[in-house]
Amino acid sequence: MISAQLVKQQLVKQRWQLTNKRLFLPVTLIALLLSPNTQALTIQVLSDAFWQVSAYVAATLAVYNAITVKLGKDNTISRLIDQHSSYQVLFATLMGALPGCGGAIVVITQYVRGKLSFGSVVAVLTATMGDAAFLLIAAKPSIALLVIVTSMLVGAISGLVVDKIHGNKFMRPCSDHELDKRQQLCQQEQVYREQSETGIDQTSLRLQGRFWQWLLFPSIAVALLYSFQVDIEQALTLPANTMAYLGAVAAIIAMILWATTREVVNYQTLVSEDPKAGTSSFYQKVAQDTNFVTSWVISAFLLFELVIFWSDINVANSVANLGVLTPLVAVVIGLLPGCGPQIIVTSLYISDALPLSAQLGNAISNDGDALFPAIALAPKAAVMATLYSTIPALMVAYGYFYLFE
Repeated sequence: MISAQLVKQQLVKQRWQLTNKRLFLPVTLIALLLSPNTQALTIQVLSDAFWQVSAYVAATLAVYNAITVKLGKDNTISRLIDQHSSYQVLFATLMGALPGCGGAIVVITQYVRGKLSFGSVVAVLTATMGDAAFLLIAAKPSIALLVIVTSMLVGAISGLVVDKIHGNKFMRPCSDHELDKRQQLCQQEQVYREQSETGIDQTSLRLQGRFWQWLLFPSIAVALLYSFQVDIEQALTLPANTMAYLGAVAAIIAMILWATTREVVNYQTLVSEDPKAGTSSFYQKVAQDTNFVTSWVISAFLLFELVIFWSDINVANSVANLGVLTPLVAVVIGLLPGCGPQIIVTSLYISDALPLSAQLGNAISNDGDALFPAIALAPKAAVMATLYSTIPALMVAYGYFYLFE
């Protein structure tokens, strides 16, 4: 077995190589910007993604992290688990409903330590939609509320039913009297954390934090003005397309910082947000997730627009031609670990290329980044919990499909 130290040394060697696969995205974007045929389209996509998505995602993450820090001081999570064990499924559902993957990962680690039931794992994996929630909240807040509430209800019901069928001791990795096994699992969890946190370039991480420290409030101000239909260039007597150029430059910088922070060495390092060290600052944590979401959103938006530009294919009509298979495809994509594929699905929904039934099915079936620690620490439970969450995802997706679409 390769130790965490060897993994770290290997990643350090690879970090600044030109073979860094994450650099493919910013390099491709620069090439599109240099081409006269795609320059205008690319600038518009980058600008829209930054002002209409990234700014709101960063603001949402800032509020979320501020609340999390405040709650963490009182150790609220541990106190709730200890004092209200009969409400473990409800607690897991609420944690899963939080935007991002942090709440779901907390539940998974508590389950591994034997403090939560298997139904709680099913509930949190069903309720969470990972980082795609930030994108949906930024673009369509009313729909985001509908999707999150639906996922919470389905998650709570699924978790309670599973515990009712199997009992609250089903598939727990260890119990209080299995001390040796508990110690082994805790050691395994520590190794997983060490391996997942290796390869982070601290210089790029600091630059990410500084970037959003300076741009958070100006960018949300611009985003709000755009939301209220204010012509910023006219109000400030700026040259035409100034804000589009500024947004495109900011988006490129955000993606370069994301690309150089960590090398892609496996599937997880590509599709999941970068792990946060305990020493990371407030703005670094906001920046890591914001730049990750930004990179995947731009990839999805740009691919969507380029397909239309080069082929004259109506993507929305092409997807609609799948008919009854559309929700199934979205649910199957939800089975993939990580937030990247799920952000693409949400981006396609925002672009009207997917119906709401597909978005609902994907939101319920997807487990975000929480599936990675689950697979590493309790693989059998992870597979079974994912299968359990797929059943209600198909039921809700096709229920909405046949009733309303």
